Amino acid sequence: MTKPRGRAAYMISAVAEKYAIHPQTLRLYEREGLLKPSRSDGNTRLYTEEDLERLEVILELTRELGVNLAGVEIILNMREKMAAMQAQIEQFIAQLNVELARNLRPPEPETRTGLMRVARSVEPQSPAPAARPKAARKA
Repeated sequence: MTKPRGRAAYMISAVAEKYAIHPQTLRLYEREGLLKPSRSDGNTRLYTEEDLERLEVILELTRELGVNLAGVEIILNMREKMAAMQAQIEQFIAQLNVELARNLRPPEPETRTGLMRVARSVEPQSPAPAARPKAARKA
């Protein structure tokens, strides 16, 4: 697996010198699966900036915090899972914001061309005049 052209990569001797560690230590980290440097066409290990950042985390955990390599592996795996979960959360929030923006827009005025039924109010009619009693009618 060769590195894409134009991307900075460091050989094992330069990395070992920069971080004051033995090249065998870097090989051990690779065997343990903590580092995964790429290889050149001549099978030389090439370390990218991302590899160096990961190495700095490994060295901080082992040198300053006293974590063994098994613990380093667990911590690095947890960091990767947390970064993936953070990306998922950010994607979910972005989608949620889009949906909220779509649903919170003021409704567009309705343009109806049909007729609407209008209820007419009927005024109450006064009751019919009361019939007069027969005796009163004869007079």
